[in-house]
Amino acid sequence: MPDDAENPGGILTLRVTRVIQETHDAVSLELSPATARSKPIDYRPGQFLTLRIPSELTGSVSRCYSLSSAPHEDGPLKITVKRTPEGYGSNWLCDNAVEGMDVDALPPAGVFTPASLDVDMLLFAAGSGITPVLSILKSALAVGSGHCTLIYANRDEHSVIFAAELADLAARHPGRLLVVHWLETVQGLPTGAQLAALAGPWSHREAFVCGPGPFMDAVSAALIGPGADRRRVHVERFASLNGDPFRADTAAPADSVDCAVVEVELDGRTRRMPWPRHQVLLDVLLAGGLAAPYSCREGACSACTCRLVAGQVRMRRNEVLDDADLAEGYVLACQAVPVTDTVHVTYS
Repeated sequence: MPDDAENPGGILTLRVTRVIQETHDAVSLELSPATARSKPIDYRPGQFLTLRIPSELTGSVSRCYSLSSAPHEDGPLKITVKRTPEGYGSNWLCDNAVEGMDVDALPPAGVFTPASLDVDMLLFAAGSGITPVLSILKSALAVGSGHCTLIYANRDEHSVIFAAELADLAARHPGRLLVVHWLETVQGLPTGAQLAALAGPWSHREAFVCGPGPFMDAVSAALIGPGADRRRVHVERFASLNGDPFRADTAAPADSVDCAVVEVELDGRTRRMPWPRHQVLLDVLLAGGLAAPYSCREGACSACTCRLVAGQVRMRRNEVLDDADLAEGYVLACQAVPVTDTVHVTYS
């Protein structure tokens, strides 16, 4: 999370500058800083914002929404929100967001972003899962050199978010972009075999997948067969947030508690610091003045992921890392507590 002296704790106050009705049940909100800033809000294609949304019952709730804008556009941030049944946050924004309204947000976060924009990509999206995928796609076409194939599933033609923008991108990049639409009302729900057949010609590419859970599971199964490199398949998963990631947590004084020692590689620097055994790693790093990335604080979004180089940790909760991620040493800083006396982690 970037250091922001103008906003203690990194919390951003953003102003809605435009509301765009994308479909009958989806809106895009363009957001700009509500006050003058000394530096722009940096983000990477495929990242998301965590918003604080008013609630009469609890005061506020926190929800994560992917950015559909792309960094190279050098314009306002834009999130796209689709109504979900019983979804408080999405329904509140669709019903109440108006131009001029201010909203608190955490800085852009998330690891659903390409390491390189110059590789060939296979993009799978369903419904509002197109939001981060569009950000990646626009970035790859504008500043990268690879070829992209997008397979986009929706219920019907009226549910296709960004239909006109996708058609325009395909027309402007005929040699680099292929868009394949799948409509449930026409073709039914795609089966695993159909997804594998759709992916077939491009299954060797770096793949990014976002949409409802069953869709992502089916696509992942179709792409990750025997002998396949699972590291080339990137899936964006969110879980509902129950806590308040906007709260300011501080670590207990290191000299008053039993501590391990953690060595951290972050932003090209290495730091060693005491790690109280009852404290999660993220809180220790933030209290130590390090700009460690995070968003949900609940082990549900992967924004705080780092890799264990040496030592052992235990995670209190994990909703996003699978067995293969764990085997490669990836852990969630917002949930990790030390097991061994010394631990070495890296964010590189």
